[in-house]
Amino acid sequence: MTDSAELTLLLESNLLRVFGNRDEASRRAEIDRVYTTDVAFTDPDETVVGADALEAKAAALLSSAPADFVFAPDGPAYLAGDTAALAWTFGPAGAPAVRGVDVITVTDGRISALQTLLAAPTR
Repeated sequence: MTDSAELTLLLESNLLRVFGNRDEASRRAEIDRVYTTDVAFTDPDETVVGADALEAKAAALLSSAPADFVFAPDGPAYLAGDTAALAWTFGPAGAPAVRGVDVITVTDGRISALQTLLAAPTR
C-alpha cells in the first residue's frame, strides 16, 4: 500500500510536471522518474503502453493547445491503497476550457496505470 503523501506527489507530478510541462527534456525526466516503463495510459481516444507512448501523448496534447492553457488541480486528491484520483482543469488560468479526472494505479512507488476521464459537455 502506498502512503497518502506519496500518492499525492505522484498525482501532482502527473498533472503538473508531465502533462502540464511544455519543456520536453524536463517532462521526459519526470516521466522516467514517476512512471513504470510499461505504464498503460487510457484516455477517451485510446490506450497506449510505455513511457515513450505516454510522452508522445503529452507532447501532442501540449503542442495542440494554446500557449496560455495550463493544468490546475480542481479539488482534493482521492486516495485508496495503491489507487488515487485528482480532478483537474485545463485552459487559460481562471477560465477552464476542459475538466477531467486522472485515476492512477501505483506499483512499487511508480505510476503503472493512468486513466483520464473527461467531463461530459454540459447541455
